[in-house]
Amino acid sequence: MQAKGTVFKYGDNVDTDVIIPARYLAIADKKELAEHCMEDIDKDFVKNVKPGDIMVANKNFGCGSSREHAPMVIKESGISCVIAETFARIFYRNAINIGLPIIECVEAAREIEAGDVVEVDFDSGIIYDRTKGTQYQGQAFPEFMQKIIKAEGLINYINER
Repeated sequence: MQAKGTVFKYGDNVDTDVIIPARYLAIADKKELAEHCMEDIDKDFVKNVKPGDIMVANKNFGCGSSREHAPMVIKESGISCVIAETFARIFYRNAINIGLPIIECVEAAREIEAGDVVEVDFDSGIIYDRTKGTQYQGQAFPEFMQKIIKAEGLINYINER
């Protein structure tokens, strides 16, 4: 399983209220809700993101409230993977539950820049920065997590069994 796309880069402590502001949580339609993804820190994100693109951030990505909306709108916006130094625990679990691939790698998170083209091999955990010609070793997904992501989330995975 792989992801490849252009990078959108963010810093430390990107919280769930920045990923999807609470003022939009009454919107039930996922596509419509995703139109507000990251708008408080990156007004052009939804205009520029393309299917397959990759989000990179520093420490503690997804901190704040435990809402599942945050990883859902990232995935719905077209992001194929989020790379960060660290993730908030509840965001990490919610991302896996909804089938959003995430990978921790300190070096990649620090060195990859906005606009770089990056490829991620989830089987090996290798992250390739095709723009710079560099490679990083992230943490590979265990097989059961890969199955959940391939099924597009935990509920689908359970229903398939």
